[in-house]
Amino acid sequence: MKRRLVATLVVALLCLWAVAPAQAQLLQWGVKGGVNMTKIDFDEGYKDKMAGFFIGPMAEVTIPVVGLGMDAALLFSQKGIKADNGTLKQFGIDIPVNLKYTLGLGSMLGVYLAAGPDFYFDFKGEKSGVERKRAQVGINVGGGVKLFRHLQAGISYNIPMGDHFTFREAGQALRKGKDKTWQLSLAYMF
Repeated sequence: MKRRLVATLVVALLCLWAVAPAQAQLLQWGVKGGVNMTKIDFDEGYKDKMAGFFIGPMAEVTIPVVGLGMDAALLFSQKGIKADNGTLKQFGIDIPVNLKYTLGLGSMLGVYLAAGPDFYFDFKGEKSGVERKRAQVGINVGGGVKLFRHLQAGISYNIPMGDHFTFREAGQALRKGKDKTWQLSLAYMF
């Protein structure tokens, strides 16, 4: 009786040990960071550029054989513009949620394409005649590579949905603008 119990426990532990790597690939956690390169397009055609950064935790769910999955991140993000009265930096929370398709090129390399909504929540709404929307919505499109099962390097472009800025003087709106952002990212998955 004791031998059967020990044998059953050994077989159960071996089965769990064999299944653990497959489940580890299904859900991964990591840290993502990188550079925001923001370009503001105004109604009159005036454009301005500025660099910023982002960093925060991310999660990724992937169906192992199919390569289809989803990733989401909660990023502290800094973007900005250079206006007539100085530099206006935006600090906020950026939440990209992407549908991701990965094509594996062996066990150590993969190429992915990703697209999905992006939600940005600004910490401050207005500063010195510039009204900023506290919540901004955009669409992400991008791609990248996965290396050694833990590293991901990617590039994405955020297409804004609507205006994000309104410059006012004496209560009247002078010009409106939207920020378009390229992101270069590097992620480490645990």
